[in-house]
Parts: sequence; C-alpha cells; structure tokens
Amino acid sequence: MVVVGPGMENKDMMSSAKRDSNNIHFTSNRRAEVGDGDHGQTYGASGGGGGVVPSRKSVLQGPHTIAITKSETGFGFNVRGQIGEGGPMKSINGELYAPLQHVSAVLEGGAAELAGLRKGDRILEVNGISVEGVTHKQVVEFIRSGGHTLSLTVITVTQEDAERLEPLEEASSNFAIDYSERRSLPISIPEYKWIEKGGEKFTVFCIHMAGRHLCSRRYKQFDELQASLKREFCDFTFPKFPPKSLFTLSDQQIDGRRRKLEQWVERICSVRVIADCDIMQDFLNNADGSPSSEAVAEVEIKILLPDKTTLSMTIDKHTTTPTVYRMCADRIHLAEELAPYFALFELVEYSFERKLREDERPHEIYIHNYTTATNTCISFGRWLFSPTKELDLTNRYELALNYFFWQAVDEVNRGHVRPGQSLHELKALQDSARKSDYIELCRRFPGYSEYSFPPCPSDARKSKQNFVIPIVAFGKFKLQACLPDGTLESQEIEFEWSEISAWSVCPPDNDEEQPYFTFDYLRPQRPQRTVRIFTVFPSFLKECFDRVNSEREMDNALTQ
Repeated sequence: MVVVGPGMENKDMMSSAKRDSNNIHFTSNRRAEVGDGDHGQTYGASGGGGGVVPSRKSVLQGPHTIAITKSETGFGFNVRGQIGEGGPMKSINGELYAPLQHVSAVLEGGAAELAGLRKGDRILEVNGISVEGVTHKQVVEFIRSGGHTLSLTVITVTQEDAERLEPLEEASSNFAIDYSERRSLPISIPEYKWIEKGGEKFTVFCIHMAGRHLCSRRYKQFDELQASLKREFCDFTFPKFPPKSLFTLSDQQIDGRRRKLEQWVERICSVRVIADCDIMQDFLNNADGSPSSEAVAEVEIKILLPDKTTLSMTIDKHTTTPTVYRMCADRIHLAEELAPYFALFELVEYSFERKLREDERPHEIYIHNYTTATNTCISFGRWLFSPTKELDLTNRYELALNYFFWQAVDEVNRGHVRPGQSLHELKALQDSARKSDYIELCRRFPGYSEYSFPPCPSDARKSKQNFVIPIVAFGKFKLQACLPDGTLESQEIEFEWSEISAWSVCPPDNDEEQPYFTFDYLRPQRPQRTVRIFTVFPSFLKECFDRVNSEREMDNALTQ
C-alpha cells in the first residue's frame, strides 16, 4: 500500500516491469501499399495475441515501415551486419542497395514475430534516418536513441534471397558480430553444494544474480555451455576455461574451480551479445541448463516480512505463487483465518508494490528484478482494505497486530502515510507496547490502507499528456492529477464505490498498444460515463477493485 512520489518517470515504470531490453512489443503500421488486408492491422498484444500473423510469402517485399513500442520486456530482436562503413551495392528485390544491417533473430511467438518482423528483414531506415552502408554500432545507437518507440523501415526478402545474401555478407572482411558493447551484470557463484541423485553424488555450483539464487549447474554443464558458445561465436576470444581433472578434487580444489568458473561467467556475461543469446539464456533459465544434463531445479528464495526480517526458503524454481505463499505462511505459523488477508508482492522500482498473480512463478520475479535496494524483491504483506476487519483481526491475533504495526511504521517512514502536523504524536506511539494505539491513529491519515499506482495517462483528463495517480481505498476511489514525472497537481476526482457500476481489463485494440483498465460510473442527473486508465498494471488495479467490492459486501452483511 504505497504512494509513488514525485520525480518518477512513467517510462521508468515501464522498464521496471520487464526486465531486460532484448524483446519487443510493437504494432505494425505499413508505409507502402499492401497486397492483402492483414498488414494494416495492429498487432499489439504483449507476447501473445490478437492479430493474424502474415507469412513471409504474403508480406510486401518493398520497403515498409514498422512502428515499434518497447514493452516491459524490451524490443526482442537482434541486428547483425558489417562493422565497417560502405561496401559494394547489392540487388534486393530488383533494386540496388548499399550493405544493410539485417534482423538476425526474432523471439519465437513474441510480439515482434506477431507484428510481422521477420528474421532476414533488411533495415533501410531507423527512426527516419537512412542506414544504408552504415556500421553495426551506428544502427544500434540509432535504435536506442528513440527510447521506448522505434520506427524501422525494412525490406522483407524471400528465404532464397536471405540465403543468397548472408553468405556474401559473412564472407566480407567487414562483417562481424559487435562485441564492443559491454555491461556489468551482478552475476556470481558464491558457493557449491553436494547433490545426491539416482545413487550418484556430484557437485553443483550455485549461480546468483545480485545475491539471489538463479540456478545450480554441474561442471560438465559449464563445459557444454562454453563449447556451444564457441561454435556460435567462433570469432570471439573467450577467456580461459577451468580445465578438466582426471582425479577426484578435494574441497579446496573444488572451491578453486568455483572461483575460476565465477570469473569466466562474469567475463562472458559482460559482453552483451553473448549474455543475451539464446544459449546463455537457456543455460541460466532452464531447469536443466541443456537437454542432455541432469536437472537441478531447487533454488533458494528470500521473502521480506513486514517486520523487516527475511525468510529464506528452498523451493522448486517452477513453483507458482499459491504454493510459495502457503509455504511462507506455514513457516511463520500464520493462522488459517489470517491467510486471506496477506499476500506476496513484488517490490517494483519507486517503492510500488504489485501483488503477484496466482499463475506467476515468484522465483522468476525474484531473479529478474535485481534493481531493488533490498536483498529481495518479494515481500509478504497485508492484503486488506476494511478498517473494521483490520480492527477485528488485530484484537484477536498478535501476529496480525505485529505485522500491521510494522508495515504502518514503514509506510509512515517512506511518506506513503501522511500524518502532517501529527507526526510528532505518531512517533511518540511508535513503541512495541503501543501497537494498537499507533495503528488506530494511522487510520485517520491519508495514505493508510491505500494502494496508489504509478502515474499513467487516462481519458479522465482532456489530454493523454496529462497523467493521473489512481488511488484505491476502502472509502473511495480517487484519480489524483499529476505531471508525467509524478509531480502532483491541484485537481483530484473522487468516486464513491456506489457510483461505480462495472470495471474490467480491456485487451489492446486499434487505438491502444497494451491492455488497459476501464470502469463505468453513474452520478445523479448525469449520463453514465466510462473512464479508461492506461496503467501498466491493469490486472492488479482490477484485483484491487474486486477486493474492495468483496470486503464492502462482507462489512454490509455484518451490519445488517
């Protein structure tokens, strides 16, 4: 239950909700004429759905423009081509062009493929700038310079032309993969463990990302990885790999191997094109690391509790939210009656907390979101709006009182609960012996037991350049006017829950590139109106509406 403070960029929230920048989400907007009706359609589903995907044969072979909007998972395609400038003209579809960079890979089933971008497409322009004959590095810089939007003018070639052109390109002395882009990933191998499986005892090395357990791999899996990478990147000079041993290693020698593997994986992951390739991603993310290797799916996950203690658990990395929540509840001895009033959340950037969906795998969130300052991005917290129910639970359960108290203290300290002139009075009650008094006083202040979403556009305002902060509370739903960076403005619209008749998450349509939240409301002497909110968390906003509605119905039933 948080407030996103001023200084936050909505585009930053978009990037935090997806993690790496190699996958794309975009819509197709063909510039040239099209031979069939498919290409004028918008393909805006995030990683899935909604349009007809044209085949390579049906796609217009002349230059056409694709408008791209980066999703929370990035752009999703790789570019390959010459590293030098200029070069001989080549015929593509009957026209002569200077050497062109081309799309070397597109995420299978991803938004790029659904929108019509194809492996082998030749890139003519990036954001309206001609890139004929330019270097690979320049094309990459042009792509990045557009931020979250990208316009690519490409030529889709036939499979035969792609096979004809690529050997010529790769034979050129100017052609190479660009290894110059480097980045520092917080990847490490801090420990090794002994595993017994099927009567065999072997060592696995535990790979961590930003201190969070990512996966565990055997030495031979690392060896298979480096062999596969050498085949894929044959012109790259790889760092020295720890040699094999014909003899059983001592604990000291195994630890030495661990340190050398850590240095090796750090160095290769610092090269972006290698770290982002499918081989490396499969090694880090798949349960077994490679098709022929033994699976080691057990991983460690850390969960932050309301009193700021951390709970460490060993789970199967594919375990979904309900199972992880149940394991956590059992570990802290949570009473069965309290279970519906707590949940697992992701600590997103700028202190916004998003409730995990039941179909999500907490470990995937745990390892991919390593931008939070704490040692984990998964928290266990209250999932309750009703002050009546809160009072009932805190009177009967010491654990509920303790957790609600410490969460309230944290929200006051972070500015989510705003006591104003009563801060001194509130601080005087911040004592473990006066928890009930502290919570009772907090209930009077704005921000308590509320969820404030990051700034986002809404048609509740005249211009989509004007943003709002959706605020869900038990008493009312509010839209606080703000600037895109979160700076508050004077206008605030309040909606009584009795005025709101329906709400839902709408799929992308011809006008919108991603799902959005919508609700209907009716006020006396006025026609019914529909409001659209273009938050990047539409499903969570709907879940908040559902929860408040359910709790209000329960409270009303008790008072009748």
